[in-house]
Amino acid sequence: MSVVLFEKRDRKAYLTLNRPDRLNAIDFRMPGELTAAVRRANDDPEVHVIVLQGAGRAFCSGYDLKQSAEDGAGTQRDPAWDPIKDYRAMKGFTDDYFSLWRSLKPTIAKVHGYAIAGGSDIALSCDLVVMADDAKIGYPPSRVWGCPTTAMWVYRLGAERAKRMLLTGDTIDGRQAAEWGLILESAPAADLDERVEALADRIAGVPINQLAMQKLMINQAYDNMGLHGTQILATLFDGITRHSPEGRWFQEFAATHGFHEAVKWRDSGRWIPEGGGPVPDAEELR
Repeated sequence: MSVVLFEKRDRKAYLTLNRPDRLNAIDFRMPGELTAAVRRANDDPEVHVIVLQGAGRAFCSGYDLKQSAEDGAGTQRDPAWDPIKDYRAMKGFTDDYFSLWRSLKPTIAKVHGYAIAGGSDIALSCDLVVMADDAKIGYPPSRVWGCPTTAMWVYRLGAERAKRMLLTGDTIDGRQAAEWGLILESAPAADLDERVEALADRIAGVPINQLAMQKLMINQAYDNMGLHGTQILATLFDGITRHSPEGRWFQEFAATHGFHEAVKWRDSGRWIPEGGGPVPDAEELR
């Protein structure tokens, strides 16, 4: 089954992340299918605007890391880590997400539930983001085992608030995200569909040429501020965080106690040992 669904009506293309049983967690198929769906919308002269959404209870809960963390794929049990191979894979995913940003047609992310970790990378790659008031967005892996490869936190928030988010790994709700300027606006969950439809309809009335030129003009300003170079650095750092002593400690924790327990420890604010160290035993988890 496709993990990114495509639907078209009224000059709008609807792309739906479709792994609802896993809160639309990112698997190896999703980034490529997302790029293909964006290309399909761009190639269709009837489509003026693209709406990206998630099936089920969430927009996207990030990478589906349970198996890789618990099995140690590419980390603890693989001492011959290849940084360029890692970079090549992660940069490919980042470029897939950024097909939303590079799309000549405007993209709107409609976020409900969660846009966490890699899910926030996808949402923030869209031109406009509208969230439910109670939806959550953040990058918890910034505490250990991750760096946001799209680097869009700093470009949307500025340095100080980007640091506030990435030095803590905290999440914020839609109201606060809108107040800070991370996203365009938030709405009560019951009104989210209506709010996004009104915005998409307003954009859909503009000729495609006009939409493309306005978007290209704005995006080149970000390119001139070094967006691509920042993404290269962020993607390299993402690989390093997963292979640092602390990253290996986190993976060993997941292999010993399960990914859920490792994430619970990470997000609780409890001590993450500098330079790794012994993994806590079952008694310490209580």
